[in-house]
Amino acid sequence: MVNPNRPSGTFVDDDKFHEECALFGIFGTSDAAAHTALGLHALQHRGQEASGIVTYDGHHFYNHRAAGLVGDIFGEQSVIATLKGYSAIGHNRYATTGGSSDRNIQPIFADFDFGGLALAHNGNLTNAYILRKELVRMGCLFQSTTDTEVINHLIARSEYSPVVDRIVDALGKVKGAYSLLMLTDQALYGVRDPLGVRPLCIGRLEDAWILTSESCALDIIGARFVRDVEPGEIVIVDGTGLRSIKPFPKHQRRFCVFEHIYFARPDSKIEGVGVYDARKRIGVELAKESPIAADVIVPVPDSGVPAAIGYAAQSGIPFELGIIRNHYVGRTFIEPADHIRHLGVRLKHNANRAMIEGKRVILVDDSIVRGTTSMKIVEMVRSAGAKEVHMRIAAPPTTDPCFYGIDTPERDKLLASRYDVAGMAKFIGVDSLAFISIDGLYRAMGLPGGRNPTAPAFCDACFTGDYPIALDDVRDAEDRQLSFLAAPA
Repeated sequence: MVNPNRPSGTFVDDDKFHEECALFGIFGTSDAAAHTALGLHALQHRGQEASGIVTYDGHHFYNHRAAGLVGDIFGEQSVIATLKGYSAIGHNRYATTGGSSDRNIQPIFADFDFGGLALAHNGNLTNAYILRKELVRMGCLFQSTTDTEVINHLIARSEYSPVVDRIVDALGKVKGAYSLLMLTDQALYGVRDPLGVRPLCIGRLEDAWILTSESCALDIIGARFVRDVEPGEIVIVDGTGLRSIKPFPKHQRRFCVFEHIYFARPDSKIEGVGVYDARKRIGVELAKESPIAADVIVPVPDSGVPAAIGYAAQSGIPFELGIIRNHYVGRTFIEPADHIRHLGVRLKHNANRAMIEGKRVILVDDSIVRGTTSMKIVEMVRSAGAKEVHMRIAAPPTTDPCFYGIDTPERDKLLASRYDVAGMAKFIGVDSLAFISIDGLYRAMGLPGGRNPTAPAFCDACFTGDYPIALDDVRDAEDRQLSFLAAPA
């Protein structure tokens, strides 16, 4: 769900689902902090509000956390030099729970009776508010407004002795979608929730082990992809190597299908699937389901490009870059003056008139959320002289919000929850509009029978309303995911 404390002034990107968070951890190298900073840089697309790194050198923990982009925070060698150690974990944050204040920047760190523990989290706990209220009644003092800190308190209160048993005990009490990294003075731990909603993979760089959100973070440091962490698996890396346990009951895997549609970098491989190829296959399936006569296929950059390539290949219609993206406008463009606010999408996109004028255009995009950006892009393409404008979307209609770590609008702000397809087409001003079907999406993901309604292979709740994990906090807080988030950060 949308975070009420997220900064305004990000209007350039406010009509997309926003990334969750990024994780990178490494154990067994003298350049742990530098490798972690590089890994986080490769994962910048997953969170741009803040970044942090915690390291351990055999005697002490070191940390540096700040708001901003990875390159701005860790670009100076003097900063990296302060982060001593052979092990590290890092985190890029996009605030889906808790405000954007410095106290919510991860990794969070606490001293326990067994020593220090740093914790980084990608996802959302769906019973954190209930657990938090209970822990506060027991006397726990919270230093942040994140759901992640609940895990720290549960670990602290566990009556088990080995750290891994404390972790298992704590996670047995939480519900939600999560990938976690934890760093102690003895080991690096990586965990995925029992349904495997959020990604986490294992890599190797000489003698060092790496745990990270996406394989593209391995490529940037020359590491080798080993495998994905399994749903419900805890991976432990220490001086003896890597081992794993699977202490939780087995569930049907429900990986977030939107990772393949939009979130993950195209050059990543997740859950055994190359993201770029998956997006091209979605475009192929979309062309089979919703063909229309046209002169040119134009992607809405950048996330619509692979699907548009697939659509063009299947339809035989030429692919052209009819919209050019300005990559230098982003989250730093804060609160523009009212007299230029009307420029809207033109700050980020501009029509390539030579490829559009006088032509029947098919725009291909990854999704429609509120519809406001789609409407502005259609207006821009028509202003550039397009004879017809059609839109094809590489995801089913987004009818429901996400409660599992993605910043999405509330249901009544989602265009597909307010209109049928014809109504949406009229709202955004296109001559025709079509979405890939849910079965078509599953076929593109390698399941020829489409979606099995009794045992779906993915978490697709944003398209179907089929939430695989109980939403305890939503029910408890009257349709607010975590009501304590409304408090000032």
